[in-house]
Amino acid sequence: MTSGGQQRGDSDRYGIHIPEDAQRTDLIVFVERVLRLDEAAVIRLRIRADGLIGAWAATGFDVIVGRVVSGDLVTPDLTCGADELRRGLAAAGVTGHVDPGYPMESAWRWTLPPEIGFVHVDDVPAAVLADLARQGTELARDNAGPLGPPPSLLDQEVLQVNSANDAVAVPMRCALVLAAMGFAPDAPGEVVRVRMLPGWLRIDARFGSVFRRRGDPPLLMG
Repeated sequence: MTSGGQQRGDSDRYGIHIPEDAQRTDLIVFVERVLRLDEAAVIRLRIRADGLIGAWAATGFDVIVGRVVSGDLVTPDLTCGADELRRGLAAAGVTGHVDPGYPMESAWRWTLPPEIGFVHVDDVPAAVLADLARQGTELARDNAGPLGPPPSLLDQEVLQVNSANDAVAVPMRCALVLAAMGFAPDAPGEVVRVRMLPGWLRIDARFGSVFRRRGDPPLLMG
């Protein structure tokens, strides 16, 4: 038993239902890429206002990543280990029921961005961010210390995106995470959409989104 009184595999109280193979595959890819960034990562799953499942993960770069899939949750908001979720997705049968393992709500300490309200600033060629990420990876390799890339590199504002009414800076950490997650294909004509709120930067790409707090970098809820 867990401290919350739920048993692993209790499908009546804690589980995920994703009947489509393609949707489970999409979520597996998302989870595997999260695990490359943090082998101890947790995934938060929530039912959105549109009825889809939002999957969220916090990275070691103080950037949150998100992906949307179709399906249903037994409970509308759950957190589980990324490794256990990957195993559950891989083992799902024709019923589409996914056992996410033990609930880990206490392991989630980050504020989620709002679902709505973001203002579109501009679209940017995906190749621009891919090139910035390659440059950042080379610099990180040359300057990394025992704790990884220096914060000064990660916080470097590498792109300024402007509209008639708004402007927002994109830090290197967002470009690196976007590339590491494989969200934006580096293909001719591919673009990413930059949006903002006073407290958030959001970059939407074909296969997912990255979010970064503005003006208050730590994502911890406290």
